[in-house]
Amino acid sequence: MQRLALAGTRAIVDMSYARHFLDFQGSAIPSEMQKLVVTRLSPNFREAVTLRRDCPVPLPGDGDLLVRNRFVGVNASDINYSAGRYDPSVKTPFDAGFEGVGEVVALGLSASAAFMVGQAVAYMAPGSFAEYTVVPARVAIPVPGLKPEYLTLLVSGTTAYISLKELGGLSEGKKVLVTAAAGGTGQFAVQLAKKAKCHVIGTCSSAEKSAFLKSVGCDRPVNYNTEHVGTVLRQEYPQGVDVVYESVGGAMFDLAVDALATRGRLIVIGFVSGYQTPTGLSPVKAGTLPAKLLKKSASVQGFFLNHYLPEFRGAMDHLLKMYAGGELVCEVDTGGLSAEGRFTGLESVFRAVDYMYMRKNTGKIVVELPPSVNSKL
Repeated sequence: MQRLALAGTRAIVDMSYARHFLDFQGSAIPSEMQKLVVTRLSPNFREAVTLRRDCPVPLPGDGDLLVRNRFVGVNASDINYSAGRYDPSVKTPFDAGFEGVGEVVALGLSASAAFMVGQAVAYMAPGSFAEYTVVPARVAIPVPGLKPEYLTLLVSGTTAYISLKELGGLSEGKKVLVTAAAGGTGQFAVQLAKKAKCHVIGTCSSAEKSAFLKSVGCDRPVNYNTEHVGTVLRQEYPQGVDVVYESVGGAMFDLAVDALATRGRLIVIGFVSGYQTPTGLSPVKAGTLPAKLLKKSASVQGFFLNHYLPEFRGAMDHLLKMYAGGELVCEVDTGGLSAEGRFTGLESVFRAVDYMYMRKNTGKIVVELPPSVNSKL
């Protein structure tokens, strides 16, 4: 027997008798919803994922929230997830999407001690590419409202904040190279390094992205389509760079290793250039890596957010305060400049993933899920 607090009345009811119930503004929570489901393991998102339109709306357990998603985030690693790379034992079908911002429309009895119906929350949990997602209350983060900027902080912002804090050793005057600097997480690495009074170099793919990087404090944007990154680093930074925040992999990783200063640190937060390949990897000059690191007493260290979850909530709290205080730009790309227009509705997640891998985005790619016609939101 499932007991939960319902929207509207906040009553505690036996859900076996109440499959249809009211949300907090009186509109019906439907019995069915749309969601994206991985039905075939593949790094090709369009081949791997199916939009299902007749899925039952899930019911929250005692410690859960039912969240109606308003904004969901697109990450480069969505195709690693759809390829089953994070868990080799995973079996299809399974739900896609990592993060969302939405509104609590129902909740379990225990969860009602800390949350209430109508509250805006952000969360990092599987299954966000759906109209409704059940979110454990322990991982939900209250936010002031339904704004896409809050979503940018969940994966992208915390990855930059925690990795640089724990592994970067940032201090005034250090030279920091950020690859894919105008992307979802790169934008935060640039700003956080500047807050630490570092000199920041950022790679990007267009003049427009260079202009954006300058606007958030990047000292030396490098458009790799008009300048050779290796040449710029050798000529302008002959002593090397102290920290690299690296997410591209392949040839860019090799350039970054060569550019490390004595006792330099390279933080690998991804290698997006390889994700679309069958192996998920992009070749690097691994054979010479030990000698290069030894010669400079340098280091390469990986960072995977799931291994730092104890630091996650504190990082989110800090970033939310920075944003509220006007100390942090949270750039959102909703696809307004894409050929088919804004990313609206779950069907546009496919376009949004393509857009990311065509290197079109500036900032975090966000898909909006407008309220249904039955909703008064």
